[in-house]
Amino acid sequence: MQATSDNILSAVRIDKGFPGTKALDKVDFLLQRGEVHALLGENGAGKSTLIKCLTGAYRRDGGSILLDGVEVDPRDTFDAQRLGIGTVYQEVNLLPNLSVAENLFLGRQPRRLGMVDIRAMNRKARELLSEYELELDVTRALGSYSVAIQQIVAIARAVDLSGKVLILDEPTASLDAHEVAMLFCIVRRLKARGLGIIFITHFLEQVYEISDRITVLRNGRLVGTRNTADLNRRDLIAMMIGRELAAEIHAVQANAAEGEPRYRFRNYGRRGRIDPFDLDVRAGEVVGIAGLLGSGRTEMAEVLFGAHRADSGTAEIDGRRVDLSSPRAAIRQKFGFCPEDRKTAGIVGDLSVRENIVLALQARRGWTRPISRAEQNRLADLYIRTLDIRTADREKPIKLLSGGNQQKAILARWLATEPEFLILDEPTRGIDVGAHAEIVRLIESLREKGMSLIVISSELEELIAYSTRIIVLRDRAHVAELEGEHITAHQIVEAIAAANERRAS
Repeated sequence: MQATSDNILSAVRIDKGFPGTKALDKVDFLLQRGEVHALLGENGAGKSTLIKCLTGAYRRDGGSILLDGVEVDPRDTFDAQRLGIGTVYQEVNLLPNLSVAENLFLGRQPRRLGMVDIRAMNRKARELLSEYELELDVTRALGSYSVAIQQIVAIARAVDLSGKVLILDEPTASLDAHEVAMLFCIVRRLKARGLGIIFITHFLEQVYEISDRITVLRNGRLVGTRNTADLNRRDLIAMMIGRELAAEIHAVQANAAEGEPRYRFRNYGRRGRIDPFDLDVRAGEVVGIAGLLGSGRTEMAEVLFGAHRADSGTAEIDGRRVDLSSPRAAIRQKFGFCPEDRKTAGIVGDLSVRENIVLALQARRGWTRPISRAEQNRLADLYIRTLDIRTADREKPIKLLSGGNQQKAILARWLATEPEFLILDEPTRGIDVGAHAEIVRLIESLREKGMSLIVISSELEELIAYSTRIIVLRDRAHVAELEGEHITAHQIVEAIAAANERRAS
């Protein structure tokens, strides 16, 4: 892929790695003048890493960035702004307690006789916002306005500061339909002025409404760039989840779970997080959860584990009604949950491998019944050996381990509680190939031993390999359930695409 004069921004063969992870592998991304270019991919695809390399938040390991045909090397986000690259995030990065005018000119207020010229600042703020056909009281606190207005103010500031490239990172996540329409009017106006706009979102219908081209990343690699008008939803979804629309037959396991479900959830959900759903899980069964980013996969897992209390429906174990209103209550029922984000919701970085492994078991026992040091050592050594956790010793701080070994330590934490129902949210994301294979084998081993598992994964190949059933989510609702010979990549993509088309119509 080559940079041309049509491109306002050219990122060529960008590399970025972290310990144990290749975040970007020779990724190309070309942004043209006066276009809206959607950057798509599941969690962990490399979108955020690429943006951080473009804006100087990360120092890339390789590759080059050209702006207006001139090679640049942003040292930090301020340097990127000076060069012409501005970013607006989902969470507006301004100061809600300051006025609109103060936010627009923060750090560059007009001055007179050594003092901030408030009258001039307010006048310039009104002039700047008039370009967006926005009439506001610029002396009011920014926080007194809606999120949509705050987004537009952030865009106006970013464009005024930078003026060549605008990166919009999930800008519509908190907006209603009217506010999205208002934001898109602004985006189209900026496009007409010749700005290059990078648009990151998980709302596919918005991608088709506003973008000219689409680039898809997956596992840190470029999948491809297509004109939006030439790419149908099914092919886009296939690009994002990494499976072609070929018949990929699921080999039904001879020892698949049989008998009555142990776990029954009826009309179970939480308003604003996951629509009410029905779910049955048998002993010795792996139920896979499939869906695109934003479909409600993690929200479903959190409600099942009580991290967000269900406000509708019932839960039963072996025909007995149970309370799963909190993680502590779920743990009492022998539930376990390995979260998607091991860095912030999984490991406790400064604690040792041993301390991380015994954490959930100690919480279930209560802090008035401490686990003896000898028992902690025994458990840590057992799971370090069983799961092949690569560490010099059990006392090593877990933050010093590779991503795959951290993931295995979190699995060990829950296995130490001897769970009967285990929820795994993206258990193989961001780990090396060897650890990936070990965790997949472990899932199959736990199933064979009679454990009930819910596994969320963006890796369709995995879900197809070990799931006895797959539930497909879209827009935080259960839209399909596949089993037996229907567990194929084709059927999963069809279910997601059909739900998208129903929403678009």
